[in-house]
Amino acid sequence: MKIKILYEDSNILAIEKPSGVSVHGDGRNTDATISDWVLENYPKMKNVGEPEFFENKGVKVEIKRPGIVHRLDRETSGVLLLAKNKKSFEALKLQFQDREINKTYVAIVSGTVRNDRGTINKPIGRSPRDFRRYLSGRGVRGEMREAVTDYKVIKRFELEPSLTSSSSSPQASFKFTYLEIKPKTGRTHQIRVHMKYLNHPIVCDSLYNPDGVSPKGLSRMALHAKEIEFKDLKGKNVKVVSPIPLQFRKVVK
Repeated sequence: MKIKILYEDSNILAIEKPSGVSVHGDGRNTDATISDWVLENYPKMKNVGEPEFFENKGVKVEIKRPGIVHRLDRETSGVLLLAKNKKSFEALKLQFQDREINKTYVAIVSGTVRNDRGTINKPIGRSPRDFRRYLSGRGVRGEMREAVTDYKVIKRFELEPSLTSSSSSPQASFKFTYLEIKPKTGRTHQIRVHMKYLNHPIVCDSLYNPDGVSPKGLSRMALHAKEIEFKDLKGKNVKVVSPIPLQFRKVVK
């Protein structure tokens, strides 16, 4: 697995996670993960971080997460921070907990987002029908957790059917919006759930937009972690940028 390093010092590593690669295993499949890459290329990070536990066929499985202080969904690409030692792990973990780390994403969503800017302040909980999904609004099962997401419209655009996955549709055109998104909290699937709540789900999101029309040439979920800002162990502000994927640039040109 080839992984691009975007930033590195003696304590912290920032990489560009590809779409389609999980950050760590789940005890159920053997696909290569970012954790595997870390262990192969940075073996000293083996015992950095906290393990995660999954249940597989009634058996509790411990998954190592070397250096991992936050996650990106499997189909999300972009900047991922890793701690190279226990001191930096605790420092970054505290910054995440105190909401001092700023994350910026870009996404292509279905439909025309009306407001140029907005804030979605809706708690998130589990879906009662599908254990993989989360929800905002009615019907949530179990604990509701605070979730806040800011967004800004970069571009609104339309594509004729021949330029979409619905090339034979009688519809004249399909509308999309290109967004910059800044989550203020870090809930599982937060951006995907909040966009679904607005009725503008992310394009090519198989979980929250399975029947949605997508632009031709876009073969992965249209969500990318573009930037992350944090403080290094000396207190210096660091901004790491991951270039916008080529598929996105071709669609929104």
